[in-house]
Amino acid sequence: MTQPIDPTRVRDQPSLRNSSGTIWLVVGGLLTVVSAILLSFLTTLDTALAITGLVVVLALSVAMVAVRVLVPEGRRRLALMAGCMIGIAAASLLFIGIIAATQWEALGR
Repeated sequence: MTQPIDPTRVRDQPSLRNSSGTIWLVVGGLLTVVSAILLSFLTTLDTALAITGLVVVLALSVAMVAVRVLVPEGRRRLALMAGCMIGIAAASLLFIGIIAATQWEALGR
């Protein structure tokens, strides 16, 4: 028995029900570009962490494209693509935050 669609529930959004996935690739690509630019600028402060963060972000971006190509159309594919995009945002925030914290600590504050 299927429940009626409630547009106010997060899981019932059209982008997670009947999208082709293109919007997730576009937004994820933009987020990847912004994150990559920020992390590449931070290589001057902490090369190892910034490059590790850059590799993680790029790997998640490639995973998002792989999901789009390999997983059959439907809710599962869209949820996986959304998860990859959330992972890109979380990884970027985590690595940028760690670099900022280590630099702040190095200043002796």
